[in-house]
Amino acid sequence: MRRSGEDTVAWSYFHRDVVPFAAMFAVECSTVGSNTLYKAATLRGLNFYVFIFYSYAASTLVLLPLSLIFGRSKKLPSAKFPLFFKMFLLGIFGCMARMVGFKGVEQSSPTLSSAMSNLTPAFTFTLAVIFRMEQVVLRSSATQAKIIGGVLSISGALVIVLYKGPKVLSAASFTPSSSPTSSLHQQLTSSESSWIVGGILLASEFFLVSAWYIVQTLVMEVYPEEITVVFFYNLFATLVLAPICLLAERNLTSWVLKPDITLAAIIYSGVFASLFSEITHTWGLHLKGPVYVSLFRPLSIAIAVAMGAIFLSDALHLGREDSTKTVAGSEHCAPLLVTHIVEDEGLSIR
Repeated sequence: MRRSGEDTVAWSYFHRDVVPFAAMFAVECSTVGSNTLYKAATLRGLNFYVFIFYSYAASTLVLLPLSLIFGRSKKLPSAKFPLFFKMFLLGIFGCMARMVGFKGVEQSSPTLSSAMSNLTPAFTFTLAVIFRMEQVVLRSSATQAKIIGGVLSISGALVIVLYKGPKVLSAASFTPSSSPTSSLHQQLTSSESSWIVGGILLASEFFLVSAWYIVQTLVMEVYPEEITVVFFYNLFATLVLAPICLLAERNLTSWVLKPDITLAAIIYSGVFASLFSEITHTWGLHLKGPVYVSLFRPLSIAIAVAMGAIFLSDALHLGREDSTKTVAGSEHCAPLLVTHIVEDEGLSIR
């Protein structure tokens, strides 16, 4: 009898703590992988609007049969309009976050995106307090830790955007020596302004992600059916993006996909990364709440540094360089994903 009780406690701990932790870590790996693959695909000419629309459309098509098969266990509430309105808000926040996020990666690098994700816990905690999902007890050590962590995350994000030190790890660590193509260097040279613009876009993305967490939590309280909720989110996002992307990119040849890294980026982002992360986040929000889910965002920094160094040849920077130039961009060589070697350097910020 005692043994049975211990097994029950162990299983409960495994289900409520170990599984969510492992799932959230896997989500961060898939998200960073999507950013890295997208950055490499843009160097091969992948259009931003084509990528965004096709990614959401692919997720919607995959989720349609899944929602019909697995989404019948829960009945819709009697008041359907508030629920569908919240799902529509999910679509708005989600597609806006995806658009500004990938645009920010395009202006900077996947590593900066992962570093800026440190803002998510601070934004989510603030919104959770506003919507009374989180209690603030100033004398509580937990509340003090969250506030201090929020201040540090915002300060760190500002430092990352506005300051870069000397390289401590570069493409040479992973790739054979090779002279960069001068024409590509001129085309893809990242300026100080584009790095800062990228940081602003990424900060906007993670604020919208935090808002998405809050709305998603409210939806799951009313209708705890992860696959169906994520399907409607992707459907609404696809419907919102369709006219925007078609008007923004009117060149029909851009919408024709080739069987190369551009197609791989869309399939991975839409079918694997986005679908997996959205369903897992929705499940985690229902099980643990928005603040818990957002706390795993900082893990993506270490993952992004490793992936960026290996696949995009990002240069890793540390400290201050008292010279006329400080690297503000990363060297996107993509030795395993792209056939060209590109040197991408920015200007110093004094």
